[in-house]
Amino acid sequence: MSRFKGLKAEVAARTTPPPAAASSSRPPTATRAKAREGKRAVVGYYSEDLSRQLRMLAVEEGSTVQALVGEAIDLLLQARGKHTFGER
Repeated sequence: MSRFKGLKAEVAARTTPPPAAASSSRPPTATRAKAREGKRAVVGYYSEDLSRQLRMLAVEEGSTVQALVGEAIDLLLQARGKHTFGER
């Protein structure tokens, strides 16, 4: 018998929602913002200095980092002769 069996049972009892709360009649709410529907995240890890520079540039231009990255990707695609998507 596990010496943590009693602790596991207690944790399970505390984390299990009561039966009344589980049978809610409300429809589930959307977990994704409408602006993000049909889109996927493109993520990268960069130096702190680059991140700071991008944020400063975005503020200076009254833009967002996301818009700047979208512009950079469009320029890369254009330079490579690919179709751009205008993700700005």
